[in-house]
Amino acid sequence: RRNTKRVPSFRKLLRTSKIKLDNKLKNKQYKQQSAARKYRKEQKKLREAVRDAISKKPFPLEESKKKVAWKWEEEEEDALPLDMMDEDDLQLMEDLAQKASFLTRDLSSDEPVHVKKRKQESVIDKYEKVPRRMQTEPEKELIHLLPIKDKGGIIPQTVEKPVLNAAEDEEEDTEEMEEAEDFHEEHLPVLSAEEMAAQRRQKLQERKMHIAALAAAILSEPDNNIKKLKELRAMLMEQDPNVAVIVRKLVMVSLMEVFKDIVPSYKIRPLTEAEKATKVKKETQKLREFEEGLVSQYKFYLENLEQTIKDWKQRKLKKSNVISLKAYKGLAEIAVKCLCELLVALPHFNFHNNIIVLIVPLMNDTSKMISELCCEAVKKLFKQDKLGSASLGVVKVISGLVKGRNYDVRPEVLKVFLHLRIKEVELQKDSEDIAPKKKFMTYKEKRKNLSRMQRKWKKAEEKLERELLEAEASESKEKKLKLHTETLNIVFVTYFRILKKAQKSPLLPAVLEGLAKFAHLINVEFFDDLLIVLHSLIASGGLSYRESLHCVLSAFHILSGQGDVLNIDPMKFYTHLYKTLFSLHAGGTNDDVEIVLQCLDVMFAKRRKQVSQQRALAFLKRLSTLALHVLPNSSAGILATNRVFMQTFPKMDLLLDNESQGSGVYLPELDEPEHCNAQNTALWELHLLQRHYHPTVQKFAAHLIVGAPTEGSGALSLDLSQRPARELFEAYSMREMTFNPPVASVTPRRKDTFSQVDSFIDEELNKQLQQHLRETVLHKPLDFAKHLKESSLL
Repeated sequence: RRNTKRVPSFRKLLRTSKIKLDNKLKNKQYKQQSAARKYRKEQKKLREAVRDAISKKPFPLEESKKKVAWKWEEEEEDALPLDMMDEDDLQLMEDLAQKASFLTRDLSSDEPVHVKKRKQESVIDKYEKVPRRMQTEPEKELIHLLPIKDKGGIIPQTVEKPVLNAAEDEEEDTEEMEEAEDFHEEHLPVLSAEEMAAQRRQKLQERKMHIAALAAAILSEPDNNIKKLKELRAMLMEQDPNVAVIVRKLVMVSLMEVFKDIVPSYKIRPLTEAEKATKVKKETQKLREFEEGLVSQYKFYLENLEQTIKDWKQRKLKKSNVISLKAYKGLAEIAVKCLCELLVALPHFNFHNNIIVLIVPLMNDTSKMISELCCEAVKKLFKQDKLGSASLGVVKVISGLVKGRNYDVRPEVLKVFLHLRIKEVELQKDSEDIAPKKKFMTYKEKRKNLSRMQRKWKKAEEKLERELLEAEASESKEKKLKLHTETLNIVFVTYFRILKKAQKSPLLPAVLEGLAKFAHLINVEFFDDLLIVLHSLIASGGLSYRESLHCVLSAFHILSGQGDVLNIDPMKFYTHLYKTLFSLHAGGTNDDVEIVLQCLDVMFAKRRKQVSQQRALAFLKRLSTLALHVLPNSSAGILATNRVFMQTFPKMDLLLDNESQGSGVYLPELDEPEHCNAQNTALWELHLLQRHYHPTVQKFAAHLIVGAPTEGSGALSLDLSQRPARELFEAYSMREMTFNPPVASVTPRRKDTFSQVDSFIDEELNKQLQQHLRETVLHKPLDFAKHLKESSLL
């Protein structure tokens, strides 16, 4: 019967899982090994049977008796005739002939003829007489040789079989043994260290040239040389221990660059059964084969990278032991770098979600280098993702990771949310880049305005335009907004879970910072509950100063966006900020000044209509006092904020007058800005700030003393007046431990000869005058007092 079983096609192999293919291969190898082992055992038994037949040839008892009888007959023929023997001798011979021992006895033996037979020993006694021996060693196999025959009979000869390998228990042929022995006798030449290094360099150069040749061939003609991708990928399994690590790293990076170049700008989908059955042109078929090969090789490459990372994480070694466990870390780092590059470069191609699933857990890795690599890759993906589909996939996986780890993740994992492109300005900017949606005529409009032929042409044109829009992959503004809305919902769900279940988690600062960034996009229904939660966090006292500032900033971002329509007075947040302003100083908390400047901008500049005059005066006075004991960049930022106060709110120039403007006395230690009577004080701090060593602080102080005018001699220059407070804080930062701006060096003026002589004469005269005055005071004090009185100095 003909074998109708067909070889599986390449497409079927792609659909088959890797585990199933591995199991099939293992079963096939196991069957082949079993058949070979069975054949060797049969050959071994056959050889042993032949050897036994040669060494132990049986001699039947009847044949030996015949030989003895024949010999006896010959002796009788040679003997004397009976008639020549005496009767007594003849009788004796007949009696002896009746005994079997006479015929069968060995005449060469010294044993007496009529010895008594011993009783037959039992089998058990026979085994008991054999000396006992413990079987500590395994029984050795014997090789049967030709036997030796002597007087006692046939003596078999054997030799122990030499053990070649403990794993091989089957007997090998004699010729194979001789070849193996000859091979072991040939010793490899011993190389010096320099020769080994030169040999390694030569091998490495050969591998590099081979990698470069394959990569160049693939890049030159990807359609025709797609099979060389498999050859290049096979070099990931380099087995030479001298160059294995470097070659595998080079192949990983080379494949990554090759895929970045040859991958098309669209996602390749699998063909349907109907598409496979239809006949197509050669060019189309060639394109399909290229796409199938590209997707399969890309998949295998990603699996290799994943397996490398898993082997390193699980501390597993391969059976071949080509690469040491220590070298696996370097391989894993290169694999992570390749995955990060592919994540950013190919967000549109196949298996991008699989790469996301691999990269996101590594953001929480214990290795700082790998964690930073993955976080930076995700940030780059967020910044360049205008549509939002890739960002949505990453946010989903991060949310699941945080929930699955029970909020025990690094804060950097949540801080990547701050780089999402979900801002109103960016959304409007991106929507302008998108092509406007094409409006097509309705059926009624066509019937009313067009003839039959025109309607036919119009229908064909609209169909062509729809196909062109699909080919360009133009995304509408509605789809983008939908993706951004879904992404933000997942982000806020993650934030709210942490606020509700893990308020003491180290993730809280990242959550508060994220709420401060995206709070204006939260639904109005959640505003009341969220403000209550933020205030309770501040009142609990368990937050650091920076975290409490983020709470204040989040609350005012909520109220400055959609919360304008709500009639809420956040007096508690104003009071908290006013009370904690003096926590800032020139030491560790100086970096928090930037967040304070953001809070002041949202609390006063954007809510000027909801802020009372007493509150603005109290903050202006306290900020001026704060500017005395912070670093120069912080002082410049605070004074720029005071300038905004004086220009935004009326009657702020009250603090520039010494006269009181109402009842009461200023209470600087009171924590309520509404009741501290700030209108009865003055900004005396500005006079001290005018003598500050920093030139920018001096300019701002002089500008505020004259009332912060926009024109005239007291106005600021454009480079200072048009810069916001946060920008000034960053511009004059002293993180590099240098003066900013640098202090100009004073060059001494050149003096001519006459001026030098005059200065020398003046110094000498002054010295003589001082000496004369000392002598006069010591020896003639009355005359000195009289002289002073006359000169009207006393």
